[in-house]
Amino acid sequence: MNGSARIGAALVDVEYHLFQIRDPQGPVADDLDASRSGLVSADGGGIEVTTGIHTGGVHVTVEPHSQRPDPAPGWEEIAEISCHSPSGELLVTSFMDDPADLPSLASQGPVPYRLRVHARGRDSAVDQTPMDEVVESYLIQSWPAAHQDALLLKATDAYGAQVRAQPADDTIVIDHEDSLDTQTGRERDILHRAERGDYS
Repeated sequence: MNGSARIGAALVDVEYHLFQIRDPQGPVADDLDASRSGLVSADGGGIEVTTGIHTGGVHVTVEPHSQRPDPAPGWEEIAEISCHSPSGELLVTSFMDDPADLPSLASQGPVPYRLRVHARGRDSAVDQTPMDEVVESYLIQSWPAAHQDALLLKATDAYGAQVRAQPADDTIVIDHEDSLDTQTGRERDILHRAERGDYS
């Protein structure tokens, strides 16, 4: 292992096709549309990891490193994104729940980090809600690094191609997934407002 800190694995709850990486004291990244990589994005100050299942549990492993590791073999999609940790705590969390029982990805304190997200199994149960077995797995590597543009390292699953084919969030389209004219768009808007404490 390349100067890694404590590694951890846990089952993480997914809601509305995503789980998050957040800092409890503030935003970690500027907004970045999911269509850039089909796997990672940034919205409302947090990093969002896009899942194939709509709702349920996914296996997540975190590997904090002190320097850049090699990508892990055997994964279907791999993408990188830069972020910053104001408090020195980068935590994997569900949309509305407490952080998962995983180590912080900010192993070196409040500095800029690079996150490399690996995904496997996203084509197994697209749009499904809780099932008897967990079919998706994620590995998140982190290390201190200056800001760089988001990068897609590997793209082989069909779900990632579908997400990348969607128009960017700032494009005005009819029936866009995030439009308030769609059920999914209304649900995401309610969740984003509740996250900010806006219950109007």
